[in-house]
Amino acid sequence: MVTILDGKAVSEKRLELTKEAIGESGLYPRLATVIVGSDPASQMYVRMKHRACERVGIGSVGIEIPDDATTAKVLETVARLNADNDINGILVQLPLPKQIDTDKVISAVKIEKDVDGFHPTSLGLLMSGKPCFTPCTPTGIMTILKEYNIPVAGARAAVVGRSIDVGRPMAALLTNADATVTICHSKTRDLPGELRRADILVSAIGKAHFITPEMVKPGAVVIDVGINQLNGKLVGDVDFDAVKEVASAITPVPGGVGPMTIATLMENTFTAAQRMQ
Repeated sequence: MVTILDGKAVSEKRLELTKEAIGESGLYPRLATVIVGSDPASQMYVRMKHRACERVGIGSVGIEIPDDATTAKVLETVARLNADNDINGILVQLPLPKQIDTDKVISAVKIEKDVDGFHPTSLGLLMSGKPCFTPCTPTGIMTILKEYNIPVAGARAAVVGRSIDVGRPMAALLTNADATVTICHSKTRDLPGELRRADILVSAIGKAHFITPEMVKPGAVVIDVGINQLNGKLVGDVDFDAVKEVASAITPVPGGVGPMTIATLMENTFTAAQRMQ
């Protein structure tokens, strides 16, 4: 019988633990979000983050910048938040409009406030095995694995996708946890063969139902990071109904990895407040 890895349930537990820890600490962490433009999906994600802040006792400040803003304008906003000692975490909602230099903006966030974990120094520290803040989605996945007592040390893991926000840091976190990791991508030869060797398979490529049972080792743990629209429905990278017949454990979409991203952001923001005491 396959185990459904319920990220929503795990996130609820983590949010309650964070709320308790904040209450006991006497701290009042504060998170600032910066959104450029009026993309509906980005606005929805930011609203969800602010609601989570309210739930756990984190103050939140939302800064909205017009979609025709320049890189200089966004950098000016980040600099002001960097200098504000009442702000513990800064989250710049991605993607940014095309005219904005995303790398410059991410690099401008003070590392002590980089609760998204995307600053080049944050990623470098992760690769060195001495992380400061780690990206929320892959960190949330590691929390799910731990919550369900899924052994990582010694396991073979495959990560499909090499993005800087999920794929690469996911591989680093698994490596730091003593897994043997393969990063797969569009140029990988014999992708199904590579994936069939994996005890833990993480897909983060953004292609609906790309992962089929023939790509999955019987008894593997399958983590689906994808969020795709297919025939008016929200689906993942994994053909869930078919793959669950092969896997020992699998995350659903929705309700799997997504909720853990926000729960981890709350944890990172609280950690930032503790470090800034």
